[in-house]
Amino acid sequence: MSTCLGLYVEKNIVKYAKVTKDNDIVKIDSFGIKFYDKLQDAIKQIIEETYSYKIPISINITEEVYNYFYVFSLLNKKDIQNVINTEFESICYENNINKDAIEARYVLTNEESDKDKIKVIHVSANKADIAKKLQQLEGYRVTCISPIGTSIGNLIDLNKKENIAIVNIEDRTTLTTITNEKISNIEIIDEGITEALEKICIKENSYSKAYEICKNTTIYTNQGKDLQYEEENEYIEDIMPILYNIVTTVKKLLDNNLTKIDRLYITGTASVINNIDIYFQEYLTNIRCEILKPYFLQNIKTKVNIKDYIEVNSPVSLALQGLGEGVKAMNFKKESIMDKLPQWLTQDVGGGKVLKNKEGKPKKLNYNGSFDFSRYFKNFDRYLVRCICAILSLIIIYSCFGIFINNRIDAKQKEIESTIAIAEKEINKIETSTQKLKDNTSKYINMRQRLEELNAKITQKKKVKKAIPTLMNQLMSVIPKEVQLTSVQNNTGTHIIIDAQAERYEQLGYFISKIKNDGILTNIVSDKGQKQGGVVRVTIEGELP
Repeated sequence: MSTCLGLYVEKNIVKYAKVTKDNDIVKIDSFGIKFYDKLQDAIKQIIEETYSYKIPISINITEEVYNYFYVFSLLNKKDIQNVINTEFESICYENNINKDAIEARYVLTNEESDKDKIKVIHVSANKADIAKKLQQLEGYRVTCISPIGTSIGNLIDLNKKENIAIVNIEDRTTLTTITNEKISNIEIIDEGITEALEKICIKENSYSKAYEICKNTTIYTNQGKDLQYEEENEYIEDIMPILYNIVTTVKKLLDNNLTKIDRLYITGTASVINNIDIYFQEYLTNIRCEILKPYFLQNIKTKVNIKDYIEVNSPVSLALQGLGEGVKAMNFKKESIMDKLPQWLTQDVGGGKVLKNKEGKPKKLNYNGSFDFSRYFKNFDRYLVRCICAILSLIIIYSCFGIFINNRIDAKQKEIESTIAIAEKEINKIETSTQKLKDNTSKYINMRQRLEELNAKITQKKKVKKAIPTLMNQLMSVIPKEVQLTSVQNNTGTHIIIDAQAERYEQLGYFISKIKNDGILTNIVSDKGQKQGGVVRVTIEGELP
């Protein structure tokens, strides 16, 4: 089992997610969003709250640049490397860029239009920016720095055998295209949701409040016609122009793509805007558009609203990158030579041996090899007698001491055996009393559990019995005259399923918003709706408050 903390840093916001992977099981241990004035303070707070002092950290690079080269598929690895270096040096020369100040990575992918060529996705970033990120995380274990454009694909299950595109709308927008289970293209759109947040922040004087306003904004559409503005969407004029520019740019890029895209996933900060998938769907009519939900959350039941998980898709994808998933070549964090070398306590050097002292400094032991045999053998007899006497003395002393110790051991052994026998009798008594206590405790616990279950059933029954008429009255008080309820079900506990229909999407959207804002139901989830015979039908699920 391995754990990694993913950090996605953008202007004024740090998104984080602590992810654990055990074989094929992925779990999000903790996640959230921090608004900051000083980045290092926000990171320190995240480290303390998630207790991530020693675990690996994966973070995004910023202002990365994507270039594309093409090489012949018959070239060997060394020649491909030389071609890529030459192409990149040419770009640096043309743009008056110091190549030595740039850190670069690349990944190879198949070129759909020409099978004899290989497409190179080349990513470069300023070394100073990378060093700054490492400085901001000094003292922590940073193991991975990668671009979000390549990491975001870690959230997708690529076993569906379909061509997909991922539009990640953060401080700037990245459009990642994945064909044949590999990243085939990454496009950068300079516009992002940060521009809208800054406009709202100027009016509200709070970046966190601007984010919440954006999160609670709903886009009301009318079958591809003009947007319907509601009073609660007073900041819609700050958001919609940016979304319009993004969706039209995405449409243009996908239309120019030679490969047909089957599905478009929407993620990033902008994905928290209600009905943004429907908005994209109106422009991209031939592509199925939906919010990106991490593949490992599809079959997991959780009390956390799935929308809260979607907010942190970017750091989750970075954490998965740090756990070894995705394109491994896109790690901009260099592993130092000292990290690769084993930590030896000793090593052979020259004619002696080097030992490390407590301070880690080498300490050399030298042997000069000079040995005067005549001097040592001159008085050999005298030394021999002394050695024999010393050995005999040691044997006598050892024997006497051994006899004394054995006698003491025998006496203590008898005392121990007597004490053990007494203790075993007492232990048997205690075990008998403990077993009786356990039996009585088990009976008490069973009786208490039955009583609690009975009380819970009675309470739940009373609650639901009184709540259903109240629910119907509340629904009748907020339902627009254009909306019809076809079914209201309460199959399990406090879970309510409502089937409603209307002629237009915005009528149902208004109805859902009223249910949510008036607190009639909690944890509300609704499908995208289906239109049949001029009538839009939607299913709304939620819990009684």
